Amino acid sequence: MEKLAIEERLKAEAAARKSGVSESLDHDAQSTTDDTTNATAAATEKFSLKKAREARALEARQARELAAQNAAAGEQNQTETSNGKSVRFSPIVQKKEFLSTSPSSPKLPDSVVDSLDADDFPNEEHLQLSNEEAFFLAYSLGALQIYDAPLKSGEVQATSPTTTSALLQQFCNHSFQPARDSSASLQPDDPFMISYTVYHHFRSLGWVIRSGVKFGTDYLLYNRGPVFSHAEFAVIVIPSYSHPYWSETEERRNYTAEKQARSWWWLHCVSRVQAQVLKSLVVCYVEVPPPAASLDDIGALFGQYKVREFLIKRWIPNRTRD
Repeated sequence: MEKLAIEERLKAEAAARKSGVSESLDHDAQSTTDDTTNATAAATEKFSLKKAREARALEARQARELAAQNAAAGEQNQTETSNGKSVRFSPIVQKKEFLSTSPSSPKLPDSVVDSLDADDFPNEEHLQLSNEEAFFLAYSLGALQIYDAPLKSGEVQATSPTTTSALLQQFCNHSFQPARDSSASLQPDDPFMISYTVYHHFRSLGWVIRSGVKFGTDYLLYNRGPVFSHAEFAVIVIPSYSHPYWSETEERRNYTAEKQARSWWWLHCVSRVQAQVLKSLVVCYVEVPPPAASLDDIGALFGQYKVREFLIKRWIPNRTRD
């Protein structure tokens, strides 16, 4: 409403200037004859509003005339010959002819159209999945098949997809940077094991999960998805070694203390970033079980993990006094 009022005021002043009425008053005359100045200003404003209304009426009349001209031109274009089509773009560009024989609009024979196959057109769409998303689709939903290597021109496709056990081993090896040797044994606190446990946990609860690297976290939780709304929660994943196995020897205690080490400066930075982007910080602790002897039963393997969630809010003294 303020914008419309300003526009009307500017139109009124322009109409007043066009008619030779000036709203600027002499400073000395204003100081000596205040009553006369006020009367003149009121009359000028009334005259300006009248001119503005007249200007709007003139614009509306011109718009109606232009619409009538376009309608008449459209009727005229329909009566032209059938081998060409006239398109009126604007009053400046009157018309442009598009003939059926022109190179810009070629018409293919029906025999050529029938011979076209979907394989003749390359598929430009691509899909990128994280390791956690790919393993969830392959193992939990059974909606994805992953082969050992990408196909190249001239190669023969593998007869069977990679098994879930081999796929889990491969994802765990590639969760290190650089990738771990394929002959190494799987450890219960491998980065992929910890991250997938959290991914599977929240995905099973109905959350839409995306990577939180742009906000300095591990995951972002969406209620419906990035298309519909912003993420409500940001998740930090920390492994927890509360099982007695990890405290039996001094070497294991030092190992677990190093894996869980976080500084207060780190927590302060992460919490401050989430407060700036209006997200709630969730610290997710994953209870790491002892090493498993076999990977045949993946369900039993992940069933040993437990997830604990803590919601952290930044305390602001001047806003939370009660």
